[in-house]
This record gives sequence, structure tokens and C-alpha cells, in this order.
Amino acid sequence: MSDTATTFSKEFTIGGDLTVNRLGYGAMRITGKGIWGPPKDHNEAIKVLKRAIELGVNFIDTADSYGPHVSEELIAEALYPYPKGLVIATKGGLLRTGPDQWPVNSHPEHLKEALEGSLKRLKVDRIDLYQLHRIDPKVPAEQTFEFLKKVQQEGKVKHIGLSEVGINDIKKAQQYFEVVSVQNMYSVDNRKWEAVLEYCKANNIAFIPWYPLSAGNVDASEKINQIAQRHNATAHQVALSWLLHHADNILLIPGTSSVDHLEKNMKTAELELSSGDLHVLDSISQH
Repeated sequence: MSDTATTFSKEFTIGGDLTVNRLGYGAMRITGKGIWGPPKDHNEAIKVLKRAIELGVNFIDTADSYGPHVSEELIAEALYPYPKGLVIATKGGLLRTGPDQWPVNSHPEHLKEALEGSLKRLKVDRIDLYQLHRIDPKVPAEQTFEFLKKVQQEGKVKHIGLSEVGINDIKKAQQYFEVVSVQNMYSVDNRKWEAVLEYCKANNIAFIPWYPLSAGNVDASEKINQIAQRHNATAHQVALSWLLHHADNILLIPGTSSVDHLEKNMKTAELELSSGDLHVLDSISQH
């Protein structure tokens, strides 16, 4: 096998009309401990958001539940009026009862309140990409999907995405609206949702992995670290780069509350993995 440098596409177009750089920013970490309350360093959080834009980020992922509300408020404080071409994706469907606590609520009444709040906090008339944070086992999915279809028709939401779903969930939702993105837990060492990724790829749906390096797998960690050392990179950069190479519809949203860490994450796009590196990473054993 020749050990040649590999390339990947730098952009993806969400829903056929929102073209974004595939290396975006996830705004969960600009909140307090347990994703609760304000950040420890407010000024640094603002700097992170501004620096992300300077570094070419034009896709920011957030949620009403981050803080709650804190992440959305900081995005507006740092970036409004928004630069042309910036896509802000947010989510609804989780409640917050305390640090690290996330009860699901996808009842239309709750989603209506969540969406109205997000529009106000982000200072926009329409959300570019509104994602259902979770399908609620206590609420018929049809009711939730019907609500999302309605707010899209009303023009409050441009595109709709889902999170932590299987293929059947996507197909069911597609009876109500076009699903343009899926956000599931996925990484080089945790490929539980590989079939969903493949389905999304075949249907031109953006796949947005969260938790891009689970790091609980010793075999995987060793292999990733060896490649990282060879490239003078971090394990996190290698894990992110693998995702960019693995499928063209993957959008990355690494989150951080520090400018230094943000800059390291953004350098991932410059990391040149070889075909040999990818072969090793592709063959990593799962949990």
C-alpha cells in the first residue's frame, strides 16, 4: 500500500443552500461547569467566538439548553450583527434541572417556548438549522414532527435536523419535512452509528458527530497517539482529521472555552494524514 498524502473536501452544503466550512465550532463549552450557568471567564468566551470567525468558522452549533440560554446569549453578544454567510444552528427538546442534568421534553408546547426563546436570544427572525435535541419517548413523535413542520412553514425555521436517531427515526421524520442534518455520538473509536452515517451520506444529509474522541479504548488511544507523534499533532487533532477524511458529509463542531485550544482545533484542517495513517485508524477496534 503506497503511503501517499490524502485530501478531503473543505466544504459541505446543508439542505442544498447553506455552504459551510466542514470545520465548525460547537458552543456548548462556553458555559459554566456541568454546562450550567455563565462561563468562568466571560471575556475569554467572547474572544473564542470572535476568533472562531477570524479563523474561517462559518458554522456554529448551539442549543437553548447550554447554560441554559447562556451559549445563545454569548453568541449574539459576540457576533451580532452576524457576518454574511454565518450559519447558526441551535436545538430544542431538553430541559435543564441542574448541572449535567438533561431531562428530555419534545412536547410541542415546550418546543414552541424553546424556539421563541432561541429566536429572541440569537436576535434573528429565522433559525438557519433547528435541530430536535432528542425524540421524546413520552410524546408521540408525530406530534413533535408536526410542530417542526408547522414552524418551518411559518418561516421561523429554515432547515430541520435531528439528534441521536436511527435510520427509522429519520425516515419517519422525512414524512413531515426534509431532514438535512443528523447529530449523533460518533468517533474513530466509537462507530455505533456507522449505518446512520452511511444512510446520511447516501441521502446528502449532513452528519455532525458529537464526542469526537471517546478515549476509553486503550488500543485506539495507542494507535492514535503514535500517529499524532509522527505528525507532531495532538490525539484530538488526529481524531478530528480522521472524521474529515472518513466521509464528505461529516461536519465537525469541536467545542472549547479557550482561544488557545480553539486555534489547535482549527489547525486540524492542515494536518495531512497519509493513506497508511487512515488505514491504521480505519482498522481501530471498537469498544
